[in-house]
Amino acid sequence: MALVEWKRVGKESTIAEITLNRPEARNAFTTEMAEQILGICREIDASDIRTVLITSSTEKAFCSGADLKERNNMTEEEWKNQHLLFQKMFNQIQDMKQPVIAVVDGFALAGGFEIVLNCDMIVAADTAKFGLPEVTRGIMPGGGGTRLLSKWIGVHRAKEWVTTGKIVTGEEAEKAGLLNAYGTSSDIREKALEIAEKIAKNAPLAVQNCKSSVNELFGMPNDDAKKVEISYYNRCINTEDRLEGVRAFVEKRDPQFIGK
Repeated sequence: MALVEWKRVGKESTIAEITLNRPEARNAFTTEMAEQILGICREIDASDIRTVLITSSTEKAFCSGADLKERNNMTEEEWKNQHLLFQKMFNQIQDMKQPVIAVVDGFALAGGFEIVLNCDMIVAADTAKFGLPEVTRGIMPGGGGTRLLSKWIGVHRAKEWVTTGKIVTGEEAEKAGLLNAYGTSSDIREKALEIAEKIAKNAPLAVQNCKSSVNELFGMPNDDAKKVEISYYNRCINTEDRLEGVRAFVEKRDPQFIGK
């Protein structure tokens, strides 16, 4: 049985849906599962896919983090070597050229919450539970938690969440500004797919440059940011999609973007 699966979805089959599929363990990721996530993300990144959803096969959990049963009795060297794989997995999710949307129901804890934070957008159900409880196990988040959470909810609130290890409800996450869309277990996938479809119909290179630009410019001094931003803008000029976009506007029709 594949611990992680993916398929093409959406009107034009240009949206990838990655499904975490270890329901009996609340999708806690093992070495094998992390390798599968990494491989799938690399495959999608090199494809013509335009947007990505990460979902779960169970409503009980998105992902409960690294499998501590597998990690029990590991030597320090074994732990660190495994974590290098986990770092590659987290980084690959964040570095994918396509916008990635986490679709969260149930628990998203520790490394599972960090998978979410490494995505570009978050859609969650009112039954979602978020948390970085690593401090209650004598460790700290190691996949971007302390680096990324403050970008979503602000430094003061991020410090509270990571130092207390508190579990946050979907409603509280929505009020904190963590989410792009909020709903019930039965409608969050459709809400996420609606966002993904809107992204997928746009010019892929323009979308990818927008994602990269936002990521790089966040927190950069304004004068430096101006120079970097225009460099991303200029990458979109000499493209067939830019010419098609203008033609479609003049001809009063929907553009047919090809990603070139």
